Parts: sequence; C-alpha cells; structure tokens
Amino acid sequence: MEPDLRIVDDPAGEAVERLAAASGHVVLTGGSTPRVAYERVAEMRPDWGGVDFWFTDERCVPPDHEHSNYAMAERALLGRAQGATVHRMRGELGPREGAEAYERELEEAFGEAPPAFGLMVIGMGPDAHVCSLFPGDEALGERERRVVGVETPGMAPLVARITLTLPVVNNGRELLFLVTGEDKAEAVARAFAGPPDPHAPASLVRPENGTLTVLLDEAAAARL
Repeated sequence: MEPDLRIVDDPAGEAVERLAAASGHVVLTGGSTPRVAYERVAEMRPDWGGVDFWFTDERCVPPDHEHSNYAMAERALLGRAQGATVHRMRGELGPREGAEAYERELEEAFGEAPPAFGLMVIGMGPDAHVCSLFPGDEALGERERRVVGVETPGMAPLVARITLTLPVVNNGRELLFLVTGEDKAEAVARAFAGPPDPHAPASLVRPENGTLTVLLDEAAAARL
C-alpha cells in the first residue's frame, strides 16, 4: 500500500476528525502534533465507550514522568475519555519486562493472531524513526514478537524504550502519520519518496491490508 500524502494547513485538525469517529482499538503515539490533536478531540468527544486505547511505544520511565508518552496522553485526552479502556505500556518495568507484559496484554485482547488495530496515530522523528524503531536498529528485523525492548535509542531522550514491532504496525487497518516542521523535511523525503530503507524506518511502514495516510504541513513536505 503506497502512502496517501496530504499537505494540509492543520494536520492536527485533520487527525481530530479521524479520532472523533474512531471506535474499537485505537493506538496513540507521543509528540507535540499528536498532543494538540488529543487536546482538541477531548473537547469534542466526551464519550469513548467501546474504545480501547493502546500505545505505539513508551520510554522506560514512571507513568507520571515528563518523558512518558502515557503521561502526555493522560493529560491531553485519556483523563477525560469517559468509558475508554487504556492499555498502558509499563515503562517502569524496564525494556525487557515491560515488553513482555505488553505482549501478554495484547495476547489477552487478540489471542495468538497478530493484533488488528483500527486507527493508529503515528509520528516520525527527524531521523525518520517510527515508534521507537530507530535507523539500523536490530529491532527493525523482528518478525516474531509483537513488542520489544530497545536498550539504546537512536536519539534523545536517551532512555530505554518499549515499542511495537513492524509486523504489528503493518497489520493496522488505518494508519495515520502526523508530521510537521522543517526539521522533518529530509526524513519525509526519505520515508515517503524513496525506496524502503532500514536507515529510514518510516519507509518500512506499508500496511498489508489497510490504508496509510500521511498528513503534512508545508514545511515538512518541502523536499517532496
């Protein structure tokens, strides 16, 4: 599935529309642009009954830490998402035990089949990393496990991580990238205008049976 690249004035606003209509299993990510989307949709939609929230990745810090993706999502959305079920990655357990715990939680929800998430909100770093899958890291080659620990991340903050693996991401039904800013322009070109390359992990995100939409502002799209 080739990506549907859309250059829009307000990527976060476009994402709000998808989130407001979402049901079932929804995956959240970290980052400033997703945070804005979460804050806006929290104002629009109080009732999240029937929605299970999951995470793309997490830093191995306590859930109230400033670097925690969960802490950000809790403040922006989850604390006001009435009726939702939240599946937090337990970063405080460390990369190995935290990944194993999340794998068990996924198995309880989906059985032995690969998780089939509905809407997945995904960010991308200026090095083209996705989730906590960094350029050239061996975790990019994982094909059996659903969740792995990453001991040494490729960029700051330099704390260990827990991340979904590529097979899980590529099994999603509706993948939505949110990418903004001039500092992401080169990464966008490598991820979405070039061939698949493990040195640009986002280029390896190509859903097998779903859709892939990339919402960009003009600055992020400058090198396409």
